[in-house]
Amino acid sequence: MNSEGQTELLLVRHGQSTWNVEHRWQGQADPPLSDHGRSQALAAAAGIGAIDAIISSPQIRALETATIISTQIGVGPVQVVEDLHERHAGEWSGLTTEEIEAHWPGWIDSQRRPTDWETDTSVLERTMAALDKVTTTFEGATLLVVSHGGVIVAIEDHLGVRDGRIPNLHGRTLLTSGDTLVPGERLELVPPDLSTGGSGRRV
Repeated sequence: MNSEGQTELLLVRHGQSTWNVEHRWQGQADPPLSDHGRSQALAAAAGIGAIDAIISSPQIRALETATIISTQIGVGPVQVVEDLHERHAGEWSGLTTEEIEAHWPGWIDSQRRPTDWETDTSVLERTMAALDKVTTTFEGATLLVVSHGGVIVAIEDHLGVRDGRIPNLHGRTLLTSGDTLVPGERLELVPPDLSTGGSGRRV
């Protein structure tokens, strides 16, 4: 447990999914981990250190990552929190970057998104509320929270600490200070030879 009731969150992206391999935008679609993603989760478990509980998005790529780590380190059961799911990608869900560029030329680089894309405001409202409930429930604990690249990027942008790519099983330490979250260091739970992932904008 941490001192003075401070809760520490290790907020990380799931392991590589089968759609990550195919460079498909996932959003709230539910592809599983690839074999490489399972290897990443095993490697992360070996070096994660002491944690008190594991929280996960309900999507299978996150939940499978969390479950592998839970089994390996003997901390569980995994607590599923619905609102930690990935951003809704709208019409782009299931499409490759190349397919998106063909039908919406220039949109990705100019930060334009389809009309049914979930907004940053929506992502932040649900995820920050979910994390607030988690930190209240597990006050003073060190928690592994397995979520998604789009979620982590939105939170980093909100806190003013976005720092480029979010590879699989990388993320950010967050600490509670009163009713607020304070950003800590970037996390790398797998070595460079096991790292995979996009630029931080692919969900």
